[in-house]
Amino acid sequence: MALTDPVPSRERPPDAAESPRAKAMTIGAVCKALEQEFPDISISKIRYLEDQKLLTPRRTPGGYRLYAQTDVQRLRTILRLQRDEFLPLRVIRQELAAGREAATAAPAPAAAPETGDPPTDPRPRRRVSMSVQGRGASYSLEDVLEETQAQASLVAELEDYGVIRGEMRGGVKYFDETEREIIRAVTELARYGVGGRNLRAFRTSADREAALLQQILAPALRSRNVDRRKEALDALENLAAVTTHLKHLLLIRDLRKIVGPPLTPPDR
Repeated sequence: MALTDPVPSRERPPDAAESPRAKAMTIGAVCKALEQEFPDISISKIRYLEDQKLLTPRRTPGGYRLYAQTDVQRLRTILRLQRDEFLPLRVIRQELAAGREAATAAPAPAAAPETGDPPTDPRPRRRVSMSVQGRGASYSLEDVLEETQAQASLVAELEDYGVIRGEMRGGVKYFDETEREIIRAVTELARYGVGGRNLRAFRTSADREAALLQQILAPALRSRNVDRRKEALDALENLAAVTTHLKHLLLIRDLRKIVGPPLTPPDR
């Protein structure tokens, strides 16, 4: 993985104004255009995606990148697939080659096992940009309970088992975006009788994976070179997506063993 970019990046290359493609954008302009939807977007992240052969912007004679509107839309699709479906870059590359566009909606929630009726789903469609590079906004316990429809006792149980931590400020407990989404997910699991004590395996697995990824990228993450460290953070995001995808595949494989062969409809 390349950790340096010999081509200088500027907000506006000298020949951009004369470009026959009036809608072409510089890398800085692309970053600014997408930062509202993707707060963790950065120039180094866009360069990293180019290094991974996911983007191929046009180059000016002076070596500057220029992005057409199709390039910007492709980048938006890549970022949405990362954020909303947690797909690793290799899978995203395959999806794009097959003409895939980013999903715009999450599947409907499963029916509750006791009644068969679809439970009320308080979750907004996944729009939170989960990133290892920032904790995002903070939410008071009251706000979290209202948004997730979780019980205060469940939140306390998750704290007792170390699944979430929260932070006291001015006598008020606050949670970051990731912890809020953890609470939301566990609230859904609670409908099926899953409690905090059942989540130890998830916590242990996550701790081990984090330690493995830290070991893989430790030298680059500790680098004093700003560009090298930023690209290491982008690589860490991708590795996290890869491990998430792998866990999903392994789970599906094991669940198929539990379910057994598909039912054959009776002959008529």
